[in-house]
Amino acid sequence: MPALRPLLLAAALLPLPTPPATAAGDLGRQEPVVVTLQLGDSGGAHRFTPDALTLETGKLYALRLHNAGSQPYYFRSNALADAVYTRKVVARDAAGNMVAEVYGAVRRVEIAAGQVAEWWFVPIRTGRFDDVMSTPALRDAGMRATIEVK
Repeated sequence: MPALRPLLLAAALLPLPTPPATAAGDLGRQEPVVVTLQLGDSGGAHRFTPDALTLETGKLYALRLHNAGSQPYYFRSNALADAVYTRKVVARDAAGNMVAEVYGAVRRVEIAAGQVAEWWFVPIRTGRFDDVMSTPALRDAGMRATIEVK
């Protein structure tokens, strides 16, 4: 029995198994905050509307990219892409039905004229990202935006 005493003492000091914790902020259970960013407009103007967004770290967002123009537009921000965890990108048809989901890192999303794509992500780093643009030529023509993460 004396030989078992160290084993019994060690077993008594082991932590008891506990069920997994599920915090109120469980990212797997969050409903996304839907934020719409319009690219272009029916009058042919090259712009983002709104041209400034404020987001918060730790929240799941579905950034709804709506191309209201008559030509394809890109959405890109390398700095923002580096500061978020991407859950997925969803492509939808004109009726709003999901036609494709893309998983993995996102650098640029192209949206056809009149169509919508959603970029689902969780900001994990704060910052002011003023490199939101479609293409360098359109950025120089004024199509740019800023996204701030607090």
